[in-house]
Amino acid sequence: MISELGNPNREVPVNETFHVQTDDELNKKELKHIEADDQAIQTILLGLPEDIYAAIDSCETAQEIWLRVQQMMKGSYIGIQ
Repeated sequence: MISELGNPNREVPVNETFHVQTDDELNKKELKHIEADDQAIQTILLGLPEDIYAAIDSCETAQEIWLRVQQMMKGSYIGIQ
């Protein structure tokens, strides 16, 4: 299908592809990064209350989780335990 030039409602065809990389396809640096991210995620999850834990369920990286937790905890004082 060829779209009309200047038509803002035209559909643009996009081929969607997705490939999950295996450990064999990753280099050592990438594997270390993934392992570190997994460790960080576990560390963050261990200290979260249930309501916040449920809210970050869709996050995929430690950074995403941390940013969402920071946003949700804004205004809360967390002292040294």
